[in-house]
Order: sequence, then C-alpha cells, then structure tokens
Amino acid sequence: MTSAIPTPTAVLIPGTGSDEVFVRAVFARPLAAAGVGLVTPPPPRAGELARGYLSLLDTLAGERDEPILVGGISFGAHLAAEWAVRNPGRCAGLLAALPAWNGLPGQAPASLAAKLSADLVARDGLEPALSVSVGGVPGWLSDELSRAWRRHGDGLAESLRVAAGHPAPTLDELRALAVPAGIATCTDDPIHPTKVAYEWASALPNSAVQETTLTALGEDRESLGRATVLAWLRAR
Repeated sequence: MTSAIPTPTAVLIPGTGSDEVFVRAVFARPLAAAGVGLVTPPPPRAGELARGYLSLLDTLAGERDEPILVGGISFGAHLAAEWAVRNPGRCAGLLAALPAWNGLPGQAPASLAAKLSADLVARDGLEPALSVSVGGVPGWLSDELSRAWRRHGDGLAESLRVAAGHPAPTLDELRALAVPAGIATCTDDPIHPTKVAYEWASALPNSAVQETTLTALGEDRESLGRATVLAWLRAR
C-alpha cells in the first residue's frame, strides 16, 4: 500500500542509474521552502523502470482529489513529462531538471553514455564497471554513482538500456501541455545540453528556464533543485 500524500505534493523521479536519495538531496528543501511536499519513490527494478514509474504516478495521482506536481532529473524529467502529457487534468505542474533529449533519443549524449555504461556492466560486472566509470570524475559524482549503481544491483544494465532507448515527449506533444513548467539546465554539462532545455521551454506554453552549473551542483546539491523550483515559480 502507498502512504498518504501531503498537500500540495510533488512526485520526483531520479535520472538514469540514479536513485531517490539524490532526488531528495536536490529537491527536499527547495520544495519545502515553496510550501510543497515531496514524494520520491525508489527506482523500479530493471526492465520495469519506465513502466513502473509511469504506473506509480497513476497510483499516486489517484490517491488525491487535487492534481499533483510531477518532475525529475534527466530521464526522470522525461518520464514525468510523458505522464503529464497523457494526464494534463491530473497534473498541476512540471519540474524538469536537465532534460536530455526530445522525441527519439537518437545520438543524444545521455543515451549514448547510458548504453556504454550498460555494455560495460554487462561485460565486466558491476564493481569493475563502476571502478572504470568513476575514474577521473569529481568526488561527489563518484560517491553518488557508487551508492546508486550498487543499489540497482544486477538489474543495473537492463535499467540503463531502458532509459537509453525510451523516447521523451516530442516538441509537438509538449506544446499541448499548458501546466506551469520549470526547467533547469547546467550550462557546463555536455551530457544534458542546455540547447535541449531551451527547446523544451520554447515548446511548453507556460514555462521558464533557470541556468546553473555542474560546478555549483558539486558544491551544493540543492542548487539544481532551487533552479528548477525557481523556474516553476516564474512560470506560474
């Protein structure tokens, strides 16, 4: 059974290979400052990653009479936007941090990176793949990957492949979504191009973009959450 949801509520979904621990670190205090409660479900297992989250959003929205805020980071933002497009009457707003592509992933950097990581995990195993993947990355990112990848366990490779191949909403689909949408982008992040964030914003009828940096995120997890929430408040 799912627990009762506070009012008003945002349901936030993590990115590829990440987890709810990181989402809470990013969003809990910025949303609380805006008077919004936060629900951060853990990732469904492996091949159920996308279907599981979309189904869970249906369940959580069905527990309330009022629409819910939905959002997430990277792939989590894609899933939240996909659900919002399908359920505009049940959605109060969108919080999209670091969208990575629109429509089919194609050669999007985040999709290619997830595929490479999946292949590495499948070929070498989790711990050797993790050792390679954290080499040369900032300490905070190494810590986040080490915790989250181990929590995904033997389902990690499949979940990475699900995320890498799953379409995001098209720009035409986003044009039909009139809820307030806050979008955050890190201008120094090559995996989540700032160009994509502005493409989403140009399509969404009621949106705003707030820029921040990965450097700031490394020093303060909440910097990304503040940027996203501020953009949403500006779009209301």
